[in-house]
Amino acid sequence: MQKGRKKSGGRYKKPKKRKSHSIAGQPRIVKLGATKKKILRVQGGNKKIVLFSAEIANITDKKTGKCKKAKIKNVIETPSNRFLARQNILNKGAIIDTELGKAKITNRPSQEGNVQAILINKTEKSE
Repeated sequence: MQKGRKKSGGRYKKPKKRKSHSIAGQPRIVKLGATKKKILRVQGGNKKIVLFSAEIANITDKKTGKCKKAKIKNVIETPSNRFLARQNILNKGAIIDTELGKAKITNRPSQEGNVQAILINKTEKSE
């Protein structure tokens, strides 16, 4: 029997080495607070803006089609995980309370460097 061969004569293959492109990055959790960003170099030499905390969201009103910046007050509910809402973590699908009213986050803040949302319920200001 030759060294490094199976009974059938086939050879054993070494497991492949882990490459840097296949290693997963650290999970980024975006919390409610003063805006904190970082620029990362990604594959191909491109740059990605990463968000760690945010206090302002770009909110689009579907009826008018206009976009406004509004301050985020609180995270009301997160459909993916109820514990994320308790910790005020912003992620896609989370329903947030803003100055303009309730809004739903439509993007992935940890990947894009900002918070985009669509207005659900408008709050009327008393004047």
